[in-house]
Formats: sequence, C-alpha cells, structure tokens
Amino acid sequence: MSATCQTNFLSFVTVQHGEQKRKYTGEPYTVHLVAVAECAEANNLKFGYEIGLCHDLFEDTACTDQQLRTALEAYGYMTNEIDFILQGTWDLTDKFISADYPNFNRKQRKAMEVERLATISANSQSIKYCDLIDNTKSIVRHDRNFARVYLTEKANLLKVMNKGDQTLHELAVKNTLS
Repeated sequence: MSATCQTNFLSFVTVQHGEQKRKYTGEPYTVHLVAVAECAEANNLKFGYEIGLCHDLFEDTACTDQQLRTALEAYGYMTNEIDFILQGTWDLTDKFISADYPNFNRKQRKAMEVERLATISANSQSIKYCDLIDNTKSIVRHDRNFARVYLTEKANLLKVMNKGDQTLHELAVKNTLS
C-alpha cells in the first residue's frame, strides 16, 4: 500500500485513540502504535504496518469492526486486504479482559490469553512480538516492580507463541530477559 494511504490510515487511528497517552511517559498513545507498525513493516510482515497501528484499536477505543472496514475501504484497500487486516487486528485484541471475566484474576486471564495467542497466525504472532518488544522497553525503564510480573507473563507467552518470525521472537525473548 502507498505511503499516502498509510499516512491517512494513521490519521484515522490517531483520531480513534483521541487523547490517550502512554502510561509512563505521557506521550501520545500513537507513539507506541507507530513503533509497533514500523517494527512490523521493517520485518516485512504482511500488512504489518496497518495491523500494528490497529493492534489495540478494539480494546482501547470505541471503534467498531465496521468503522475500521469502512476506513480501510476509503483509503483504497481491497476486500481481501481488509479481511486480512481485520483478522490480524482481532487476533491481537485481548479477549480475556476483566470486564468480561470478572470472576477471574489477572493471572487466570493471562493464562487463557496465552492459550489463545498460541493459536493465532504466524504473521499476527510476529506483530505481537513487535508489541512486546516496545512495551518491555517502557515497562522495564519506568516500573521495575510491575516489570517482574510483566516479564514473567511475557516469558510464559513466548514459550508457546513461537510460530512467527524467529528473529523477532528471539529479540522479544532477549528483551523479556532484561
């Protein structure tokens, strides 16, 4: 897809995330989305830029599947491309959240999420590695107490989420051992 389409699509995602900020730095949340998208694109992942931008869209905004589909159509994406991007976005959307599973604690929800993420496509797993790499940098730098919990969760995830790009997987594992 052209750089213009991607720029327009970034504007759409930016509007959807509104005034959201990164937890520790106060930067616009899109800084993280762009980091994930650029990592995915640099590693030649199929529609990695688009899926990287959207990986938190459904869990962090009011954007619907249909709104995303309509935006992608407006920016010139073909139906099969849109379907692929939507599937990748849904793959990376947490399913086991506290609002939907109030009787489960974080550890239980994360264990269910690990099982689910082990089954998503290699492309989606690779984009998830980019997400983990970027999040790990921020959490380790800014919240050492939570980092212990987070790094354990990520190590458990990476043991079973191993179908993706092996270079990115190794980098995600290395960063998890930080």
